[in-house]
Amino acid sequence: MSTFSDVLARQLRTDPGSPLVTFYDHDSGERVELSATTYANWVAKTASLLAEEHDLERGQHLVVDLPTHWLGPVFLGAAWSVGLVVVGPEDADSVGVDAIVCGPDSLDRWADRADDVPVLACSLLPLGVRFADPLPAGVHDVGIEVWSQPDAFIAYDPPGPDDAATAGSLGDRTQGETWRAAAAGSLLTDGGRLLSEANPASPPGLASFTEPLARGGSLVLVVHSEPERLTSTYVAERATARFP
Repeated sequence: MSTFSDVLARQLRTDPGSPLVTFYDHDSGERVELSATTYANWVAKTASLLAEEHDLERGQHLVVDLPTHWLGPVFLGAAWSVGLVVVGPEDADSVGVDAIVCGPDSLDRWADRADDVPVLACSLLPLGVRFADPLPAGVHDVGIEVWSQPDAFIAYDPPGPDDAATAGSLGDRTQGETWRAAAAGSLLTDGGRLLSEANPASPPGLASFTEPLARGGSLVLVVHSEPERLTSTYVAERATARFP
């Protein structure tokens, strides 16, 4: 399994209906569960949004500036389906940027770039819905644009194992290197269920998503928790490992 599309296709063949990403916000009470099939549907729609609506192409750089949220793994998968190189917000000036994905808290930081590159904003509201208030001029609301995208995506110029997956603060790795490292990782056993508070779109948290996917497992992603409640979620979700 040497590209994201290969790894996801295997998961869809072997266990399409089981949870792949489960998200808890213990402040709001929100719980979102994406099976492999549902996750793949979100990835396809989001990849189409990036490639078809905003003309992004293999080898270009996508800044993913999202907090810990289930949309982080969705945008990672969408970027790698297209063949984009994912970089962190701190890398925008050093490696260059062709598009930006952000949440409400970082919207002000990126809105001024909307004249130069696509800026896609996520409300992070339940069910991925639109922002309640109008966005700055030129900024695209993912909660509006993503729903009209098709449920399947086939890259016009598919990435291969030697294409870059990440750069800058996320590490300079190709798709092949990313999935070899994930398959050899030690965060969980094959088929295990990893509970994590780390942001999957951050340097320390990237493996918390790639390893479960590569090893036929799943991720339980939790924010705004306390030790006692985190323990009860671990038990209720039948997690087998915890990170960090």
